[in-house]
Order: sequence, then structure tokens, then C-alpha cells
Amino acid sequence: MTSFFSPYSHDFVRIAACVPRIEVANPRFNVERTLELLHQGDRERIALMVFPELGLSAYSIDDLLHQDALLEAVEEGIARLVAESADLFPAFAVGAPLRWENRLYNAGIVIQAGRILGVVPKVYLPNYREFYERRHFASGATIRGQEINVAGERVPFGVDLLFRSVGSCAFTFHVEVCEDMWVPQPPSTVAALAGAEVLLNLSASNITIGKAEDRQLLCGSQSMRCIAAYAFSAAGPGESTTDLAWDGQGGIFEDGLRLAETERFPASSTMAVADVDLGRLRAERMRRVTFGDCGRNLNVTPNDFRTLQFSLDAPDETLPLRRPVERFPYVPSDPSKLTENCYEAYNIQVQGLAKRLQATRTEKVVIGVSGGLDSTQALLVCCRAMDKLGLARTNILAYTLPGFATSEGTKGNAWALMKALKVSASEIDIRPAARQMLQDLDHPFAEGQPVYDVTFENVQAGLRTDYLFRLANHHRGIVVGTGDLSELGLGWCTYGVGDQMSHYNVNASVSKTLIQHLIRFVAASGDVDQATADILHAILATEISPELVPQESSGQIQSTEAMIGPYALQDFNLYYLTRYGFKPSKIAYLSWHAWKDAASGTWPPNIPASAHRSYELPEIKRWLRVFLSRFFTSQFKRTAMPNGPKISSGGSLSPRGDWRAPSDAGPQVWLEELESNVPDAEPEPSGSVHQQQGA
Repeated sequence: MTSFFSPYSHDFVRIAACVPRIEVANPRFNVERTLELLHQGDRERIALMVFPELGLSAYSIDDLLHQDALLEAVEEGIARLVAESADLFPAFAVGAPLRWENRLYNAGIVIQAGRILGVVPKVYLPNYREFYERRHFASGATIRGQEINVAGERVPFGVDLLFRSVGSCAFTFHVEVCEDMWVPQPPSTVAALAGAEVLLNLSASNITIGKAEDRQLLCGSQSMRCIAAYAFSAAGPGESTTDLAWDGQGGIFEDGLRLAETERFPASSTMAVADVDLGRLRAERMRRVTFGDCGRNLNVTPNDFRTLQFSLDAPDETLPLRRPVERFPYVPSDPSKLTENCYEAYNIQVQGLAKRLQATRTEKVVIGVSGGLDSTQALLVCCRAMDKLGLARTNILAYTLPGFATSEGTKGNAWALMKALKVSASEIDIRPAARQMLQDLDHPFAEGQPVYDVTFENVQAGLRTDYLFRLANHHRGIVVGTGDLSELGLGWCTYGVGDQMSHYNVNASVSKTLIQHLIRFVAASGDVDQATADILHAILATEISPELVPQESSGQIQSTEAMIGPYALQDFNLYYLTRYGFKPSKIAYLSWHAWKDAASGTWPPNIPASAHRSYELPEIKRWLRVFLSRFFTSQFKRTAMPNGPKISSGGSLSPRGDWRAPSDAGPQVWLEELESNVPDAEPEPSGSVHQQQGA
């Protein structure tokens, strides 16, 4: 059985884009270098490897391609690769010139476990600028259902080939060659519609200024359109530089995401390795129904291809995951990307509220300001929306509503922020009304007993919202909600007449982990002065708390994360459950990979080093259990959630948008999967080569 601590247990397949050092017109040398990388791939348990176009002969040999001695040496080299790969783990595709029916073809040869599975000829032969391929090759465009003799074997030959593993490492791949990717409809498009999940491109592609970026664009866009993985390998060191140069660019892309890339202009052989998430690709194809519609509209069926089966079983040992996993899926670690995301998120919020005010012909908003993250961001959005509409900020009726546990710190921050932003600021002490309600309910607190149960908490939360709605009635305004996506996911909100409800919620699709960065973005944007920025940073430094239970009851502040889990982990769980529908065991595995070592990987900017922490698997499992229990039992709160704009591709929980679910479903299926498939302990330390590589 494959280890939980191996990517192969979680629908990943390991792929490599290989760039061997070669010598021009020296197949023996080129086969040696290819074998070296194959043996490395075997040690690293790589399932599929792609090599450059004409890599066994070299691409840049011009009329030497028509020399019988060279072509025979190439076939001898193929025979050696077949023989010496018999006991190696990877399947692989190599490029070579092959003769068939008095013509020469630029071909990709697929080999696995000591046999040739099939040969795919290049379709589109460039014959412009520096390229003269039609001088030497014939196009394979019309070759279907044929066979070819290669190295003493008669094997399938044509552009109608798919290659499918039927072992425990199950996946389907397709092969195309270089220029095939540069045309309006690459052969891989139809192959993907017919079922190929991994697309390989054997390329030569000489380098000129800016061409590397073009290749990235093509590979990334093809992987996104096809909802597939795309692995590309271009010729590198050793090709002739008579008139051209070669940078050896290899890369692996997954649904638009660049997973790995080789070092360009290498001095020796190199390869890029990544674990491709087949589960993610399959889920996206199932979810994005237009993908299947396109195949039907083009009359593409699996019968258009010959599917060549082979058996590849997943290795059972522990292996490191070879792909980046963001700790914060809603918050990119790349500084420029984070700035761009914050700009877009902030302006989506502003546009949403501005449009709602215009549509309702309302010029005033009512908002509760606690001095916490969520209400701070919502208030900033209100200010920007009023500016955008040409309305005075005094039209923002902001209230701080202190209760039994409101601290002087948060209350002071709320007042400072309201004054700094020049909104209409007021305070309503909810304690007298709360005491009256608790007395009417015959609650023990009304008799002086320190009973701080859910009724005690929700009386305060409900009164705050009740006041805000009545104030909106009184002043002809709308209530702007402040609750965020994370709270909706966890059900951490009071339903109905509580913080779950508002007339319009600008934060509804913003995760807790993103909100702090949005506030930092506004603080640094120039929209606020330095004094206001200082207040914002003070709010950012305050611990997250509902402030509903008096501090003296426990001796410390009421901590949200101590009760429902770290938002860093719970946002991770929310993202992968709702965005991709992953099993809890896969979410736990990804979370463990992202969070097990605080020193590895990159962190989003502005998160202080003191907050760089790690989580062990038992803790990850514990909080995922809490998340699943709360998420499914809180669906009724999301079913009745107010309007608010979708912010990120991570999705929203609106029943009118990304997430529709019955309120009666329970978490049992997910909890059972978690308990059955996630171990309770970290893996034992191992000194094996598989543990050491990629660490």
C-alpha cells in the first residue's frame, strides 16, 4: 500500500522535463546522457519523462539527417534504450528521425518497461526564417492506424495515439512535437478532449531574445485551455551553434500554473521535476462542463484515438512532494502578485457597495465598528465608495457598541479610526439592553452568576445587529456587514438578528487571512494619512477575539483561534474543500506539506518572523476535524446570507454563486475519511534517497 506520506497516494503523478547534454550527430553519446537522466528518474520515482525533439541525433544537423549511417545508429540507440530501461520505473518519450515508406519523420518514441509503446510523428513542419524542416521530413498529419518497424519491433505509428497507464498510478498522456504547439489548434487540444491528462512536447526551439517568455505563455495557456498538465523540453547544451543558439528550457505547467522549470543555458544535463495533481485536473474537467461540451461540439470521442495501455504501479515508499504549495491559498507569497490581488479585491468591494447604493438610491450606510480586522476593512471600503460616488463621508454612520467584554484597546482603536476617517461616529452601550434581555430570559447572569454560555454571547451579538438595522431604518440607510468568508465557512457568526445578517456584506468573500493584507494595502496606498495608517497597524497587531466573555472569568482574553482553530489552517481547509472538492486526507497531506517546516518555502510579505510557525500532522488533523464538523452543520447560515461580491477564484459561499448545498447534510462521510486515511503521527525519519531528494 502506498504511504500516506507519498504524493502518489493523493492523485499526484511525478513528471520530468529533461534536457540532456548531447553531441551533434553522435547517437551513442546522446543515448548515454539520456540513460543517465533515466536512471536519475528511476531513483526519484518519476513516472513520466519527456526529452527534446530529435534528441538522439541532435536537431541541428541539417542534411546529415539523410545519412544512412546516422539513421542506423539512431535505431541502434533506440534498441539500447529499450533494453536498458526494462527494469527502470519511468515511462519516457525521446525524439529521433525515423524512416517509414520511403519518407523521413520527425518522431517521438514512447518507451516503458523495455518495450516501445508507440511512435508519434510531427504534424506541423516549420519552413520559415531559420527553419527548413520540409527539406528533410514529411508531415505525419494523415498517418493514422499505421505501424512502423523500429529497432526490430513493429509498433503503432500515427498521430492518433494516446498512452494510458492502467496500473495503480493511472493516467493518460499524449505526445506532440515542437511546432505542433505553435499552431492555432495544436494536436494536443483534441487529445485532451479525448481524455489525455498529461501533454508532452518534445521540442528543439532555438533561443532568441524574448522567446523563452513566448514558450511559457504557450505552454501555460495550452495547459489552461486543455485543463491538463503540459511538459515541454527544448534542446540545450551540445546542439550546433553554427547559426543558432540553444537555451535548454524545460518546464511543467498545470492548468495555467507553472510548477517547475529548468535552469536555462545549462552547462550539463538537467531536468525540471514536478508532481502533477491529476485529482485537481479531473475535478476541474468535471466541474467545468464547457470542457466536455467543446469535445461534443467538435465530435471528439475516445474512438478517434488508439489507446495504448501499459501498467505503471505507484511506488509504496515515502516520497517528498515536488511542487509548491502556498501556506495561504488566498494570499500569494509573491509580493507583486499580492499587491495586485489586494488592489483588485479592494476595488471589487468598493464597486460592489457603490453599485448597491446607486441601485437602492441610498446615500447613507450604517456600520458597526469594533476595532477588529473585519469592521476596519469594511469601514475603509465604505469610505472609498462614498468618495467614488461623490458623497460626504459623514454619510457613513459608524457606531461602536461596547458590551460586557469590550476592551479599552479595541474600543479606543474603533474611536480613533472613526475620527481619523472623518465619518459620523457614535457609541451605544448595549449592556443595559443586554441585562434587560437576560433578565427577561431568566438567565443566571441576571442574578449575578458568572454564566457565560451561548445565550449570553448571542444576546450581545444580536443586540448589536438589531440596533444597526433600526438605525438604518431611522436614518434611511443600509447596514453594511462586516463578517468574512472564514467566519461563514466555520459558522462563526450569530444567525438571523446577529452578525450573520446585513443589507450588503462587502467582506462576504474575503478570507480572514487576506483581510489583514487588504488593510496593509490601504495603509500603504496613499488613500490615508500617516496617522490613520498608524491606527490601522495598531488594529492589525490586536489579537482576534469576539470580546463577548468578560476577561476576568478566565484570566485571559477570549481567543477566537483557540476555540475554532488557527485561521491559517482553517482557510487552507476551506479553500481546498470548496474550490476543488478534495478528500480530507488529501487536504491534510497538502496542509502538512505546506506547514510542517516554518523555515522552508516562502511567506507572504509583512508577516513578521515571529508569526512564522509550523504545524505537525496531529494538530492539522485535529483542526481539520473541527473544520469539517462546523462547516457542514453551519450551511443554514450560508443559505440565507446577504448579497456581497465574489472576490477571488477561491470562490464564495453564496447560494447564488459558487456554493449550493443542503442545510441538512452532515459531516460523517468526511470525518470517516479523515479518521480512516490520515495517520495520527508524523512519519519516522528516513535516510533513504527518496526522502533526501527534494527536501
